[in-house]
Formats: sequence, structure tokens, C-alpha cells
Amino acid sequence: MAGSEVTPELRRWIVEQTALGHAPGQLLTSMRASGWAAPAAGRALEEVLCSPPVEMPHLADLPPAVRVPELTTSAHAAKVVSRMTKPSVIVFSGLLSHDECDELVALARPRLSRSETVRLSTGSSEVHQARTSEGMFFGREENPLCARIEQRIAEMFNWPIENGEGLQVLHYRPGAEYKPHYDYFDPEQPGTVPVLKRGGQRVASLVMYLNTPARGGGTVFPDVEFEVAPIKGNAVFFSYDRPHPSTRTLHGGAPVIEGEKWVATKWLRERRFD
Repeated sequence: MAGSEVTPELRRWIVEQTALGHAPGQLLTSMRASGWAAPAAGRALEEVLCSPPVEMPHLADLPPAVRVPELTTSAHAAKVVSRMTKPSVIVFSGLLSHDECDELVALARPRLSRSETVRLSTGSSEVHQARTSEGMFFGREENPLCARIEQRIAEMFNWPIENGEGLQVLHYRPGAEYKPHYDYFDPEQPGTVPVLKRGGQRVASLVMYLNTPARGGGTVFPDVEFEVAPIKGNAVFFSYDRPHPSTRTLHGGAPVIEGEKWVATKWLRERRFD
């Protein structure tokens, strides 16, 4: 997050945190913790805070909350390392074996291309400078490994396999990052309508680490000043019961400082994803 671009997600986060009473110094600390250099963070804060004020929604105007996946008793060997309730964040160790990590990387590597983001004005995908990784998508249950991992996730969170997108594998080289963003689709954007037809909103994310970078590459949650270390076989799960910043699920992939980072992401939807 070393760049100085003020993304729509960052602007909304600064406006909301300011409305909640957080001083600029606190916001600067959170931004520094998620990878911003001090001068760039200061300029970004100044740009947003000196702009015309944005009216914050009242609670009655928030989108309604929906049911989200929750951790259930599972026979799988993954252990809960850390847990947060607001937002709902769970860090696991051993969700994937090292052999599974290596096999997933080997299957994904030949199909990598520059990662894209959803363009919410149209619903199409585009390359964006906020996301500097390479990536690819597997079809749901495309091969025995994906099917086994997806079945494991379904059992752990009591969420149907068909209510999930296929696994996405991302590769980050030194300096690559994904600036803080939300995984849900903004309902105020016109391009969200066709995206939601495929299975409703995203309601949870699971990021699985397929290797351990030499330095950097953590998953950061600026709203709560929390960072998850990328350790091979571990994973972080977080859910969001409405498409709104009040869920405090703003998150990003901090720049890889040394080495490389491989992750697999699983997004869970409200309904069957086709």
C-alpha cells in the first residue's frame, strides 16, 4: 500500500472512521500499519478530509443484514489460532497440508495472468493498479484437489459447496500488493446488478496461504489494526453480513518485501453461484 492513490474504498474508510470519532493521527497509524509510507498517508488523508463532506448513512439506511457462514465442529485438523468477533475474523493453522499447497501452486502456475478487479460501473473485469498480482480461477470442483478443499470448507462452515465461487490462486512477486478493499459488491454501483445475478452477495472470504514469504505480504485489516502473517498452510476467514463499511472488513495484501507469496482465496455467496 505504498502508493498514494486514494481509491474509493480508502476514501469511504477515512470518511467513516472520521465520523466514528477517530482522529487523523489514529487513521495515520492504521495506514502506516497497513503499508503506507508516512508522507503518502498524510497526503491521502489531507486529500479526503479537505474534500467536501460526505453525508454518512443513518443505521436505518443500512442494507439489511443476512445470514453468514459460521465455524462449526469439524473433524479436520485445522486449529483456531486467533479469533475476533467485531469484525468476525478467524485465523487457522494447518487448514491445508504442505503437499496440498504445493500441488495447488503447480496446477495454477501455467494459467496465471495479470489479476483483475470487478469494474462496478459495468460489472466487467479490468486490470487496476491497486492490484499488482498474477492470478487465475479454477472452476468449482474442477479437479480432485479443489473438490477436496471445497468439501472441507463446506463442512467447516456449514455452507453448501454450490454457494461458493471456484478457488482463485494469486501470485505476488516482490513489491506486489493489493491495496485495502472490500470483497462484497457495492450495491450503489450499476455494475453490481449483473454480478449479483450469479449467486447474490459475497458474505465471507477465506484466504489460504500456499507458501511463507521471506518478508512482508501479510493480510491487513486497517479498521481494527490487525495483521495476519502469511504462513504456509494457514488461513484467515472473515465474514460480512451486509455490503457496507460498518462490517469493518476493509482488508488488503501488504506489499511483498522479499521473496514471493502464493495464496488461494475462496469466496462464499448467499446463494448458488453459477
